[in-house]
Amino acid sequence: MAAVESLDRTIDPEEVEQFSRLAEAWWDPDGAFRPLHRLNPVRLAYIRDRICARFGRDPKGDRPLQGLRIVDIGTGGGLVAEPLARLGAGVTGIDASARNVGTARVHAEGQGLAIDYRCAAAADLVAAGEAFDVVLSLEVLEHVADRGAFIQDCARLIKPDGMMILATLNRTPKSFLLGKVAAEYVLRWLPAGTHDWRRFVRPSELAADLRHAGLRIADLKGIAYSPLSDRFSLSGDIDVNYMALVERA
Repeated sequence: MAAVESLDRTIDPEEVEQFSRLAEAWWDPDGAFRPLHRLNPVRLAYIRDRICARFGRDPKGDRPLQGLRIVDIGTGGGLVAEPLARLGAGVTGIDASARNVGTARVHAEGQGLAIDYRCAAAADLVAAGEAFDVVLSLEVLEHVADRGAFIQDCARLIKPDGMMILATLNRTPKSFLLGKVAAEYVLRWLPAGTHDWRRFVRPSELAADLRHAGLRIADLKGIAYSPLSDRFSLSGDIDVNYMALVERA
């Protein structure tokens, strides 16, 4: 495993090692990260639309995020960072895995995209005095060592008029069956052991962590999968996957 360049308390070395082993698979739509490729259109539409609503932009414009600074925390191979850069945003992507960052950087360069990728933790950006219009952290909360500290760090990166979007998995019997057993052992969408169901995050737990950081949930949307259409879509059902729009309280 490539060494983690930060000794930040929120980083779980075992989780970093697990995703480092899969670094070369990020851009294979039928590989280990197939679910994220399938999720991406839904996630990106939600992110674009919420950002545009916040900053008075036209989501149907050519580069609606022009001039906005976005950080993608836990960027992995850059599956979200690249589309946001194409929409005009100035994107910083950070990850605790140097191998993930290397994969993301090479792919972006091949696409002619200028994305500031760094092997770092949110706390490193806080220490550097950085601030962003939008803070993103998708499918990361369930992997960090100290969720409360991580959210505190994320909160410090949001500009006064900025926003944050989080995505994670709810801890319910339904998410155990679908998000853990089915995804890893039946459908084999993910390598076995990718998730620890005990670390999934209930919305009430997330809301409490956010309150301690001076933040609140402004919108909550579930993401549901239809086996008939083999598609994900936004839903009122937050029992498995959900996304949260977060703003200052």
